[in-house]
Formats: sequence, C-alpha cells, structure tokens
Amino acid sequence: MEVIRAKTAGFCFGVKRAVDTVYEQLEKASESTTIYTYGPIIHNEEVVKDMKQKGVIVLQSEAELDALTEGTVIIRSHGVEKAIYDKLNAKGIKIVDATCPFVKKIHNIVQKESTNGNYIIIVGNPQHPEVEGIRGWAGIKAVVVQTKEDIDKLTIPENEKVCVVSQTTFNYNKFKELVEIILKKSYDVSVLNTICNATKERQTEAQRIAEEVDAMIVIGDKHSSNTQKLFEICKNACKDTYYIQTLDDLDMNQLGSVETVGITAGASTPNNIIEEVQNNVRIIF
Repeated sequence: MEVIRAKTAGFCFGVKRAVDTVYEQLEKASESTTIYTYGPIIHNEEVVKDMKQKGVIVLQSEAELDALTEGTVIIRSHGVEKAIYDKLNAKGIKIVDATCPFVKKIHNIVQKESTNGNYIIIVGNPQHPEVEGIRGWAGIKAVVVQTKEDIDKLTIPENEKVCVVSQTTFNYNKFKELVEIILKKSYDVSVLNTICNATKERQTEAQRIAEEVDAMIVIGDKHSSNTQKLFEICKNACKDTYYIQTLDDLDMNQLGSVETVGITAGASTPNNIIEEVQNNVRIIF
C-alpha cells in the first residue's frame, strides 16, 4: 500500500503559537499562580487533556470567569469578544493573549469598519467561537451568514456601505460563492478575504490527494471547524474518506482492499497523532 501524507497536515502557525504560550506560562508560573484558558485553547481533546493534567483550568462559561478573583487567563487561539477583555481588565486579572494573529487582524478590521458606520457581514459558522469573537468586535450593525438562505434574509438597507469578512477556516470555494450572491445585492460592498492562507493551502492539497487515492483519512478533533471542512472536501473527492480523532478510531479492516491511502489533518492536530496513524497504516499493510 502507498501512503501519501499531506505536507500541510497538522499544527498551523496560530495553533502552535497558542499551545506554546500555555506551556510557557506554566513554566513561568509560581506555585501559587493558577493558569486558566477561556475555553479550550484549541479544538483538540488530547492537547487540552495534557494541559489539564499539568494544572491548567479551562473556563467554560462567562459565569466561571465572573467568579475569578486572581490568576492568569490565557485567551484561546480563536479569540474572544471585546467584552471579555473589558471584564478581565476591570477585575485586574492578568491577560495573556494567544489569539491567532490572523483572527486578531479581523477583530481590528471589523472594529474600524464599525466605527466608520459600515455594516459588517461575517461569513462563517455563527456557533463557532472564532465567529462569536469577531461578532463581539463588530458593533450593532453586524450579521453572520453561512448559507445562501442566510443572505436572502438580510435586511440591510440598499446603498449602505458593507464590509464582508470571513471566518479564517471557512471553505474557500463556498466563501467565493456566497460573496458572488452578496455582490448582486444593491450594496456598496468591500470584500476582504480573511480566510487564512494556510487553510486554503491545506484544503487545496487535501482535495488533490483525495482525488488520487482509494481511501482518505482525515485526522482532527470532532469540534474542529477546519477539520470538518477538510472532511467535507475530501469526502466529495473520495467516497471512502474517514474522519478520526486518534488511531483508536480507525478501523483498519476498512482499508484492507485499497492500494493508496491519503492522510491529512486539521490545524489543531498534534504531529505525534498524525505520525502514529501514518506509521500504523504502513506497518499493518
């Protein structure tokens, strides 16, 4: 069996930076200092589990944040709304910002455009923490769209100035399709493609490999948006595509009759998990 591993699989720059930030803070912290992350630092259960074992506490809600009186709070890679920063600053709690710089750039864009009185259209999943964070910097004239139906329901007055941005991990081709629909409306539109280049490259490579192999393995956390998008893309190109979090999720019997297998992984998937899957597939076959 031939195994083809995507060169772009695994940690992206923003994820690596966020993970490294947590471990650096653990090393610096005194015994009396508690390290918190606001939400899981990245969407990967294995990584978060290791951090918890080393003493990191994950704050799952704003109510838990409200109860804090001390400690260090690390802002997750997905970023958070402005109100969270304001709350922590008011409480005098130390903030370490691990927001991906590419996400932070979107915060700055929507804040500036909102200040100028423009409407903001965010293309992305409204339930995703990154999108929730972006929405929290965009003022009251902002809306999130994920489908054509969402765009059809827009009630923005005609001839208004509109700024379109995207969730960094959104499917690039879907973004282009939705933008074309938005452009047909009578708005004064400026479009900023804020999809991360690493995301686009990962999706393009994954599709190319999936088109060439008999089976495709996509590795990533079940909550990872960018991994879900990878799976959708690969599934469209290769019907025998499998979505797993770790090697334990992979049924080797499914690969028994294939000659070529492709492997890719989401931006929050550690290299050791990818290598474990790759090595076991090669050994068994």
